Amino acid sequence: MKRKYQFKIAVVILNWNGKKYLEQFIPLLIKNSCAEDLVLYVADNGSTDGSVNFLKENYPEIRLITFDKNYGFTGGYNRALQKISAEYYVILNSDVEVTPGWILPVIEKMDADRQVAAAMPKIKAFHNKDYFEYAGAAGGFIDKYGYPFCRGRILDTIEKDEGQYDDAREIFWTSGACMFVRSDIFHAHNGFDDDFFAHMEEIDLCWRMKNSGYKIMYYSDVTVFHVGGGVLPNNSPFKLYLNYRNNLFMLYKNLPGHNLYFILFLRMVLDGLSAIVYLVQFNFKSFVAVLKAHFSLYASIKKLNKKRKLQPSKLIHKEQFPESILLKYFLKKQKKFKNFNF
Repeated sequence: MKRKYQFKIAVVILNWNGKKYLEQFIPLLIKNSCAEDLVLYVADNGSTDGSVNFLKENYPEIRLITFDKNYGFTGGYNRALQKISAEYYVILNSDVEVTPGWILPVIEKMDADRQVAAAMPKIKAFHNKDYFEYAGAAGGFIDKYGYPFCRGRILDTIEKDEGQYDDAREIFWTSGACMFVRSDIFHAHNGFDDDFFAHMEEIDLCWRMKNSGYKIMYYSDVTVFHVGGGVLPNNSPFKLYLNYRNNLFMLYKNLPGHNLYFILFLRMVLDGLSAIVYLVQFNFKSFVAVLKAHFSLYASIKKLNKKRKLQPSKLIHKEQFPESILLKYFLKKQKKFKNFNF
């Protein structure tokens, strides 16, 4: 019988001017990625910091895919993964420290349950290793109005890891910092949405896969440590723009028709209030970023309508919190996942 894939597992790092992280984390990646039928790739998004030459000179065992420019997280990964034949992709940020034996426990669980399309390990903060990390923590969820949150991180409140999330659980989305995904399901859903460029593309993809009946899982028996904010700082107006815009794109594409416009209207009101706060604080760049995000939504309606038609039936999933996390957090002062009753 002819083998379907060239490899079982491909660990793929997308790099853009991240040489300092490659220098720091590649040695541990090679040391700790001990599994049969596994290959390591770095896809370079047109770096100008010497990343490619560094890898060629120091790590010839790593396979390189190079692009002529920065296609963003979405475009870079979509182009790279089209070139890689593996049953599983492990999408890994360049600023992640992996631990011994970090791959096989997740792969074995996915092998045992073919309904699992994507999974993630426990993600903790590299600079404060007792605490969860913002981008993923112990599994991602969204609330009624599309605001993402995690077990271990509600808005800006991050929990200490005290074993409270040492389990396996179905979640709504996996972090793109360390995402295990079946290649056939990834491609069947057209991968990441290129129009997102970066931020929330993994939530959008997971939502589409869940709409097709697949499961997204969190497994706590593997831990990795993420630096976070390595490419775009958290205070970047461009990052703020992407977060607001992509969240609106994601809602428009995936919400069921019966509450699409109601939720979008409420989001416009809430986003407008946040824009006013930025204006009162004389944070004009952030104010403009929110406005630009909404104008981008209006300009993209025609394209988004086509994407809605391509999606499977849009469902309400049990991993969607049926209330507002903003009300819970700011009015009721409930700032931990245990306060959220699904």
